[in-house]
Amino acid sequence: MGETRGVLLPAYVVADESASMRPYLSDLQGGVTSLCEGLRAEPMIAAKLRLAVLGFSDDVQVRLAVADMRTETSVPQVVIRGMTSYCAVFDDMLRRIPADVQWLRGEGYKVHRPVVFFLSDGQPSDEHDWRSPHAALVDRDRTPTAPNIIACGIGNAEAQTMVDVATRPEFAFVAKPGTDIGKAVAEFFQSLTASLVATGQALNSASPQLVVGKPDQFTLAIDEVGL
Repeated sequence: MGETRGVLLPAYVVADESASMRPYLSDLQGGVTSLCEGLRAEPMIAAKLRLAVLGFSDDVQVRLAVADMRTETSVPQVVIRGMTSYCAVFDDMLRRIPADVQWLRGEGYKVHRPVVFFLSDGQPSDEHDWRSPHAALVDRDRTPTAPNIIACGIGNAEAQTMVDVATRPEFAFVAKPGTDIGKAVAEFFQSLTASLVATGQALNSASPQLVVGKPDQFTLAIDEVGL
């Protein structure tokens, strides 16, 4: 077997593109652009990551397939459309993540457990259908490449739903009441970028770990449940 080319962390940004996000399209696009630019400005960090950007509404659209941001020159373009299907997200992830990991391994890399950053501004239009593929996705016995999921809710997204989506309670956040949604979108991407940079730095340490920071103007969703 050939020498390992290195160890990579696949990171997926899954952004809500449903119709309710239309007023915040520029904020969403700006956040995606700033994320890409932020990683390009940190080539030593970007070398350890492979970034994918997915937009979801009625279905999932690939805005950027797993890419090395040191060489990727395009900027993913988001498109507002449709409803808010969480089922589409987790059905897609259940197929996509194992295939991507297999491909990266085939390219000669070792692969850390993938991470998904999930942003939604509303409740799922398929309230119950999404739970089965989600359960399969996060079950490490059924899906050995099961990702860590960080879930951030803005607008009408409920705290309990974010807790249910995230793989750990401390990975679920909701924007504080009264927070401007456009600003919350920007802060989500700022926090996401900082988390990836910090995680990339931690991958060099003796105990590599996922670093997750709380976006400004967000609170832990678990603290809001039942209030």
